[in-house]
Amino acid sequence: MRNTAALVLALSLAGGTLAAQDTTIETLLTEELVGRPDKEITMVTVEYAPGAVDPVHAHHAQAMVYVLEGSVVMQVKGKEPRTLTPGQTFYESPGDVHVVARNASRTARAKFVVFFVKDKGAPLLVPAK
Repeated sequence: MRNTAALVLALSLAGGTLAAQDTTIETLLTEELVGRPDKEITMVTVEYAPGAVDPVHAHHAQAMVYVLEGSVVMQVKGKEPRTLTPGQTFYESPGDVHVVARNASRTARAKFVVFFVKDKGAPLLVPAK
């Protein structure tokens, strides 16, 4: 099972690429949101190995997911899980708890891009309590 601390560290960084055991996260861009110096937008790619599963977490941000390759299962607390394939999207609000985030396949990789709008300097991922 993947080390939760490695995933938190990977998603907290402002730049670069880090790989946890089953997940690779690459920060593509972080910029101040125009007209809102207290907010920023960050774009990352996430690549799941076959069977990869993320721990329950929150983003405290608006998060918009766009699937590039493979299929992923996403679910926030109180809503039904959704299996997404290339070209499909998923949205999380700042108050959502992400209870399911996993590769839907045990044999193929999955890759998606995530756009976050968040408080400037805030971490992208916070483990759920």
